[in-house]
Parts: sequence; structure tokens; C-alpha cells
Amino acid sequence: MILPVYVYGNPVLRKEAEEIGPDYENFAQLLEDMWETMYKSDGVGLAAPQVGLAIRLFVIDGNALSEDFPELKDLKRCFINAKIIERSEYKVSESEGCLSLPGIREDVSRPDRIRIQYQDENFLSHDEVLTGYVARIVQHEYDHIEGKLFIDYLSPLRKRLIKGKLNAITVGKVNVDYKIKLPK
Repeated sequence: MILPVYVYGNPVLRKEAEEIGPDYENFAQLLEDMWETMYKSDGVGLAAPQVGLAIRLFVIDGNALSEDFPELKDLKRCFINAKIIERSEYKVSESEGCLSLPGIREDVSRPDRIRIQYQDENFLSHDEVLTGYVARIVQHEYDHIEGKLFIDYLSPLRKRLIKGKLNAITVGKVNVDYKIKLPK
């Protein structure tokens, strides 16, 4: 089932998400719904807070960007209870967008290398070092489970310049091809 994507202004996007276990109710269905929602929305990642759930779960599939970033080919993963434990000091700036911030793209500086611990869809533990664009996508989605958005990394001036777009999102003045959930 395709779920609505919660857009800017919804409080769930600013909550630090809670860990879950293998007994999380209807987990398999939720995971299936998140994949379906992400693909329908043309996203490369989707975090549970973006579908209204403050839990530490996100999915990524980089295949759509693999022509420009070959390291993303066949990159399809589920991250549960993720924790970034190391970040490189070296940062790279790239343009980012977000399903919860439709119509906004900005350059964001992020560490080029991270070490992350997480569980997969079978709740098996992993400890990995990720680099390049893979690390960027994971950090973007990880921010969602920490209650952060990519616009939090912008300068005060850039934030002022996009304020009108952010206000438009909160009242539904956006043109998207996917279901969205406006703030109340």
C-alpha cells in the first residue's frame, strides 16, 4: 500500500525516533509499504518518520542514480536501529532534495566517509564503512531518524531565501506526483 509522505511542518519529522525489535507489529507489511511508497515517489531513500512513524527504520535503493554514481548499482538496503559511530573530517558538498521538502534542492556538505552499525530486515547486525554517494544517501536518511532535515545544514541566509518555499509546503502549495500528508 502506498503511504502518504509527511511533508515539512509535520512534528514527526522533528522527533528523535525510537528503536524497534523483531516483534514490531506488522513489520513485514510496513517494510513492503515503505518500498512501494519510495518507488512510487521516485525517491532513492525513505525513512519511517516520512510516513508518520517515529521509529529507527529507513530504506535506500540507489539504482536510479547508478548511471551518474556507479557505486550505487545494486545498492538496496534496509537499515533498522542504525547508529553512525564515526564520521570523516573530510566533507563533500552535493545537491540534495527530499520527498518531505518537495521542490527544494540545496547543496549540503557532509562527511565523505562514515562507519555505521545497523540491523537489516532480518534483524541481523552489520558494522560497515560507507563512502562517497552511498554515505551521503545513508546520512540523509539517518538524519530523518534523528529528527533532522537537510535544510538544517544550510546557512541562515539560505534558510531565509527558501522560507517562502517552506511556507508553501506547509499549506500544500506543491506540485508532486505522490500522496502527501500536510501538517495539521
